[in-house]
Amino acid sequence: MKKFFGEFKKFITRGNVLDMAVGVIVGGAFTGIVNGLSNNILKPIINWLISLVLGKEGLSGAITFLSRVNLADGKTPDLANSIYIDWGAFISAIINFLLIAIVLFTIVKIMNSINEGWKDIKSESKELYNKEYFELRKQGKKKKEIKKIFAEKKAELLAKKKKEEEEAKKNAPPTTEQLLTMILDQLKENNKK
Repeated sequence: MKKFFGEFKKFITRGNVLDMAVGVIVGGAFTGIVNGLSNNILKPIINWLISLVLGKEGLSGAITFLSRVNLADGKTPDLANSIYIDWGAFISAIINFLLIAIVLFTIVKIMNSINEGWKDIKSESKELYNKEYFELRKQGKKKKEIKKIFAEKKAELLAKKKKEEEEAKKNAPPTTEQLLTMILDQLKENNKK
């Protein structure tokens, strides 16, 4: 029994299991954000555009009846008993998928750039360490002094890298969020006219 719990502890404390658990939890929470963005921002804009073009109800009116049953008034369809294709729900699912794919792509891209940055910093500091360590030892510096010098240089490298990343962010093209905000602002301005 002790061996079983020991193996279980080893399994559960592995980095990839914990990473997976965090990913599942964050993914579940992220679904709410994507659904909110899709249902409360993008779908109303698409509905508005469709209603302008087609003059109908938008995505909610994008239904093809295969077998139509009307309510007592004879005009309103009884959706519970009718057989129909709901094109609006299908388009909404596509929008949600595209949003999730774009955000996941962005997250993976950011994580990869962070990992590459750390690899660059590690290789730069290793080169510095190899070359300068022996130089400093030849000058009679003690190991504690050398560690302090390297810590200062590493801090300088990190500050330089951070500054470069901030410059890159300033010069980067607008994000999806920024583009959506710009579109909404333009639509509001057009509606005021």
